[in-house]
Amino acid sequence: MKTAFSRTFTAIALFLLAALLLIGVAFRLLARDFLQKQAIAELRSDASVVSQLAQAAYDGSHLNNHDFIVSLSVTKLVSGNDTVIFDEKGRLAMCAESPFGCKHQGLSLGDDFLKTIREQGTTEDTCVLTGLYPEVRFMVAMPIQAPGSGRFIGAVVVSHPVAGTMAILDRITEIFLFVTVLVALLSVTIMTLFARRQSAPLKELASAARAFGHGDLTARVKVDDSSPMEVQELALAFNNMASSLQKSEYQRQEFVANVSHELKTPMTTIAGYVDGILDGTIPPEKQKNYLQIVSDETKRLNRLVRSMLDISRLHDQGGIPEEQKIHFDLCECAGQVLITFEQKILGKKLDVQVEFPPHPVYTIAHRDHITQVIYNLVDNGVKFCPEGGVLELKILEGGGKVYVSVANDGPTIPPEELPLVFDRFHKTDKSRTRNRDGWGLGLYIVKTIVCAHGEDISVASRDGRTTFTFTMPRVH
Repeated sequence: MKTAFSRTFTAIALFLLAALLLIGVAFRLLARDFLQKQAIAELRSDASVVSQLAQAAYDGSHLNNHDFIVSLSVTKLVSGNDTVIFDEKGRLAMCAESPFGCKHQGLSLGDDFLKTIREQGTTEDTCVLTGLYPEVRFMVAMPIQAPGSGRFIGAVVVSHPVAGTMAILDRITEIFLFVTVLVALLSVTIMTLFARRQSAPLKELASAARAFGHGDLTARVKVDDSSPMEVQELALAFNNMASSLQKSEYQRQEFVANVSHELKTPMTTIAGYVDGILDGTIPPEKQKNYLQIVSDETKRLNRLVRSMLDISRLHDQGGIPEEQKIHFDLCECAGQVLITFEQKILGKKLDVQVEFPPHPVYTIAHRDHITQVIYNLVDNGVKFCPEGGVLELKILEGGGKVYVSVANDGPTIPPEELPLVFDRFHKTDKSRTRNRDGWGLGLYIVKTIVCAHGEDISVASRDGRTTFTFTMPRVH
C-alpha cells in the first residue's frame, strides 16, 4: 500500500528528473549552437583578415610576398586556426603551417566549391576538406580579389576541428551533470525530510482514528502551529467530530441507564403485586386496590414509551413538515389547556393569573404538538407551585414572534441546574420518586418540539419564581 510520503516522493522525483533532463538537453543544444556560431565567427574574422592581407600583398602576378608569409604565420599562431591559400584555378598555393610548401601541396578545390566561392563570396560549412584534413571541421572560405579590378585571384580557406569545440561542449556537459547530480541529491534529501514532516500529522491522525475506532473515545490529534493550514483544519475537524461522538456515546449510555432505572422500579412493583395476588399473599379483599396500582403503573409505562416514541419520531423527521402545520389561535389553545387543570388548580388553591392580548394571536405550527408543549409547562408549574401560590400564563407579541410564558412560585432552581433542566430524565428534585408524577421527560419533550419548529425556549429562576418562555412565529 502506497503511503502519502511515497506518492509525494515519487511524483516530485519524477518531475525533478524530467525537468533536469529537459534543462540538460536544452542547455546542450544552446551551448553547441553558441560554440558553433562563435567558432564560425572567429573563422570568418580570420578569413577576412587573411583575404585583406593577401589583397595588399598581391603584386599583380603572385602572392609569395615575404611580409604576407610572415603575417600568415602570425595569424596561425595567434588564432590557432588552420589557413590555406588557393590560386584562381583552385590549386593549393600556400599553407599557414608551412608557407613554403606542405604535405598538401598540389591539392586543389573542387570545381563546384570553387564556383560557389566565386559567385557567392564568403562560404561557411561544417564538413570534411577531402585531401587536406581527415576530420570534420568548421570551415570558412572567402575569395581573394585583385586590388582595383576586383578580379578573382584566389581563395582563402580557414578551418578548425569540430572535435575541439565538441571537447569544450563535453566538458560543459560534464560540469552540468555534476551540478545536476548534486542538486538532485540535495533536492531528494530536502524533499524526504519535508515529506516526512508533512506526513507525520497525517500518520498521527490515522493513529487517533484507529484508536477511536477501537473504542478509545478520548483519542485526539495534536498538531503544532508549524503544520500546514489544511492539516490543522483537518485535525480540528476530527477532534470536533470525536468530541461530538464521545458526547453522543455518553448520552446514549446515560439514556440507556436512565431508561433501565426508570423501567426497573415500576416493572418490579407490577411483578410483585401480580405475584402476590397469584400466590395468595395479597388477600382477595385487597386485590382490587393493588390491581388499580398495577393498572396505574402500566399506564405510566405506556406514557413513558409513547413519549420516547414521539421524541424519536421528531428526531427522525428533522423538523415539523410544512404540510402538518396549520393556522390556529394560541390564546384559544392555551385557554383550553388551562381548563384541563381546573381540578388540580382548585385542589391546591392556586392563584392563576392570565395575560392574553384582547385579540386572537395566530401562529402556524403543529397544533397537537404545541398543545403538548403548553400542557407540559402548565403541568410542571402546577406540580411545583406550593399550595396557595401563583401560577401565571402569559402570551405577548413582538418582532414577528409570539412569546408564551408559564411562571410559577416555588423553589428556585440553582444556576448550575438551569442548563440541565431540558435534558432527558433530569430531575431537579433528586429525592423525587415515582410517587410524585414525572419521568424527567416532560421538559425534554417540550424543547424537542419547540426546536423542531425552528424556535427557541428558555428558563429563568430567581427569588422563588421560575419562568419558562418559548417562541412561535406570528401570522395574520
